[in-house]
Amino acid sequence: MPRQFYAAGEAAKTLGISLDTLRRWDSAGKIKTARDASNRRIVPAAEIARLRGEPDSAHFSARNRLSGTVTSLKVDGLVAQVELVIDAPARVVAIVTADAVEDLALTEGMAATAVVKATSVMVQH
Repeated sequence: MPRQFYAAGEAAKTLGISLDTLRRWDSAGKIKTARDASNRRIVPAAEIARLRGEPDSAHFSARNRLSGTVTSLKVDGLVAQVELVIDAPARVVAIVTADAVEDLALTEGMAATAVVKATSVMVQH
């Protein structure tokens, strides 16, 4: 049976945020939490899926996420071209800064996600 709740610390780690950030989000209403029998903060698994933008989550954000594999990197001065072959039969090419490629430690053959928002395509690792 899939897990239904995460302890606050586990939820923060899964989301890639600090426990303090999770608490602030809870206070601001950005994340839905509950309390266990000992009054400890717990986070529903569905809420984590929603915030991570996972396909089975009930909430859809403005961003479309296309997971795939980096197949080509071309760095020229300050910009870089990143080509992803999407897990579904498709291909996405993004023009990003060379610094972004370095910051994300992108290499050919690694898994990555194209985040599409408006007319921009961003790369996430």
